[in-house]
Amino acid sequence: MLDMLIATARADLLPHLTALAIAYALALPIGWDREQEDRSAGLRTFPLVAIACCGFVQAAEAKYGAHPDAMGKIVEGLITGIGFIGGGAILKQGASVKGTATAASLWATGAVGTAVGLGAYGVAAMVAVFTVVTLKWLTPLKAEAREDGADTTPQSEEANTVQR
Repeated sequence: MLDMLIATARADLLPHLTALAIAYALALPIGWDREQEDRSAGLRTFPLVAIACCGFVQAAEAKYGAHPDAMGKIVEGLITGIGFIGGGAILKQGASVKGTATAASLWATGAVGTAVGLGAYGVAAMVAVFTVVTLKWLTPLKAEAREDGADTTPQSEEANTVQR
């Protein structure tokens, strides 16, 4: 009897462990990028956000799966909560604002975990891929755009007056 209970518990845990592992694995490259860029959130934060979102969805699904309104409220809470966490990554330094890409990445990682929790593995994978591609490929383009913009920035009226 005990062996049968243990086997049943293992069988019930396997889908959850698989989903949590997938959410974790999809978030790692995002966290790795943020860690390499020495951002406020990194290698530990991103997988934790993904598995937490996945875990909340899976736990709620076990209890409220037949009630779409309840699941909608769970997902809505996750969206709000991850937005709050991301808001903490945004810092204003003088005239510039830093951390918006990290905040957006945290939000995307929450979407990855939520999608995995809901069984939408393709959506989760595509959000993860697009997030990594955006962070890796657009960062050099952003730096290039700033360099190009520095050469074409119009001078202030005062500077124009001095030159005349």
